[in-house]
Amino acid sequence: MVDAKKSFMTISQIDVIGVRGPHEKELKDISDTKLSLFQNLDRNILKKIVIDDIGGILENIGFNEDWTITIKFFPEANIHISYFYYGKEFGDDLEAEMKFLFSGDRISWIPGEDTATYIDIVMEFIDRMIKHKETYEKSYDSKTELMQKILLKRNKPFELLKEKDKEKLVEFLGAKVWKTTNGWRIKKEIFPEIFVELIFSGQSTLDISYSGKNLEKISSYHIELISIFLINHILRYITINNEDQELPNICYEVFSRFFTKQKNWIHRRI
Repeated sequence: MVDAKKSFMTISQIDVIGVRGPHEKELKDISDTKLSLFQNLDRNILKKIVIDDIGGILENIGFNEDWTITIKFFPEANIHISYFYYGKEFGDDLEAEMKFLFSGDRISWIPGEDTATYIDIVMEFIDRMIKHKETYEKSYDSKTELMQKILLKRNKPFELLKEKDKEKLVEFLGAKVWKTTNGWRIKKEIFPEIFVELIFSGQSTLDISYSGKNLEKISSYHIELISIFLINHILRYITINNEDQELPNICYEVFSRFFTKQKNWIHRRI
């Protein structure tokens, strides 16, 4: 069980929205859609999927939940998906619900847009594993128009990475990092035996590839989205370690509103 004193945040706190915001509604929709998957699911089957396919843990975090799936999005950025089953004592309208909490010193850096979309990907992944369904999107060797734009818009800040950043990047990303002759290679295992590799070859050229024996368990569309989250997190590292530099607007746009308010960066965002 997680330490009862552990500090948790909601997605609305990260978004700095007092009332229910769009990402909280998105998580509510995910809960409503996926609840039926778990009502009669053997806990051992779920535990095996969480450990073997997601790379998370199944635990209790102290809220009287039936169980919680905890996933390390990035080091010091954890996502908790908690399931509560109430039975029929409250009537037929509400038998169960899912709640989503976040913890870690860096979770408040990441905007709700990234975390909510990542949770949606995880839940779709679990859905397919439970139902033994294959994905139909397997275009791993091609890039969508969105990814091409992302690579072009986010490549320039990579030029600020220095040799001394290597070990810090390893810790910050939970990834393998190599300094090459002209640039960088960064390889992260996003789910067990599913890898994303970023290649920055200098001259503002950023590329991406996917590999791993379990690659076909995830759709090419979803792995692209997770790759964008990885690129965004690298930009957070670059931004925090180069605050004295004139950085592109995108470097500030990848942070949560909670964090930008703390840093007084609102005026520097588009």
